[in-house]
Amino acid sequence: MSKPTVAIIGASTDRQKYGNKSVRAHLSQGYEVYPIHPSANEIEGLTAYPSLQDVPAENLDRISVYVPPSVGIQLLEEIQQRGAKEVWFNPGSESPDLLERARELGLNVIQACSIIAIGESPADHAD
Repeated sequence: MSKPTVAIIGASTDRQKYGNKSVRAHLSQGYEVYPIHPSANEIEGLTAYPSLQDVPAENLDRISVYVPPSVGIQLLEEIQQRGAKEVWFNPGSESPDLLERARELGLNVIQACSIIAIGESPADHAD
């Protein structure tokens, strides 16, 4: 059986940021993780991709969003094109306009912390 896949939009090289904690949490839960960052080449030892279109995975089970709503709303069409089963908008990444547009596009929107949802705590990744 293949690993579940996740693309993390807003993945960070800063270990204090949730976008980095999410990379580490998903890795520890056995996910194939694809960090998305416009300028980083590597995050936590993984190849980082400038955009969702650059991710080599054929199918994504989950896309987890850690960017501000003003950025996220510009990425919704790109997110839709990837056809992920779930799109997680983590606390601080959502706005009423963004969520409404995401639903209009037919995305399976989940508003929650994706780190907690996989059985981890952000506090476990504080280093």
